[in-house]
Amino acid sequence: METSAMSRFGRTRSRARRAAKGSVTEGAARAGLTARGVIYLLVGVLALRIAFGDGHEQADRSGALATLSHTPFGAVLLWALGAGLAGMALWRLSETVFGSVGPDGRKPVKRLQAAVRCAFYVSAAWSVLALAAGTGGRPRSSDQQSRDVTARALAVPAGQWLVGAAGVGIAVAGVCIGVQALRRSYRDKLDLGGLSRTTRRLVDVTGVGGGTARGVVFAAAGVFAVRAAVDFRPQQAKGLDDTLRSFAGTPAGPWLLALVAAGLALFGLFSFVLARLRRV
Repeated sequence: METSAMSRFGRTRSRARRAAKGSVTEGAARAGLTARGVIYLLVGVLALRIAFGDGHEQADRSGALATLSHTPFGAVLLWALGAGLAGMALWRLSETVFGSVGPDGRKPVKRLQAAVRCAFYVSAAWSVLALAAGTGGRPRSSDQQSRDVTARALAVPAGQWLVGAAGVGIAVAGVCIGVQALRRSYRDKLDLGGLSRTTRRLVDVTGVGGGTARGVVFAAAGVFAVRAAVDFRPQQAKGLDDTLRSFAGTPAGPWLLALVAAGLALFGLFSFVLARLRRV
């Protein structure tokens, strides 16, 4: 009797896993990657405008949403973007519960990463859908969010160590993202069969260029968080917009910002590639 019950439980779990990886979750994943691509593409364009002295919006998600809302059919676009981000959250939830693609997809560290991403995209989807419905104001800028979170963290016991460790973690993650992009590790999760050599090269341009730029931004944001911890000054923490603007203050000037901004736009295009070719 017990063996029969366990067998039925196993079959039920197997069916649940197949359903989670079925067409619904696959569609959600592809919609989510497309939505992410739209945001990164817009952020890249906004940062390029800042580099050339014509930028007024924040070069982050709040700026991207504001840009969309001012276009024809802006509300419809926001609803679609919010639905796509909700799809991304659903996909990450399925990876948390059932594991992701690849030989290491069911390891605890992979599930934990998926859970963190799920929580992030739940928050992002909620803010976009609230904006589309008119029940929430414009989302706070990434800079203000970073300063607020850092200030709260520094106020707790051992807060400096907590913020410093988080900053180091973000910086290391940025380096890993950049290295993986340069090594073209993303190819392991793409279905490249049937693509011409030229198309594969274009995929690599977006994957390498976009991933490297994203890694550089993450690493820089992590360094600023470490500085905020060391100096005990939360205002030194930077979100995406301030991090991008900081590149214009280097000896390379606005050209470095333009280069990184172009890379983020490439990452937006690469997200579209993932939406089409990634194995889910």
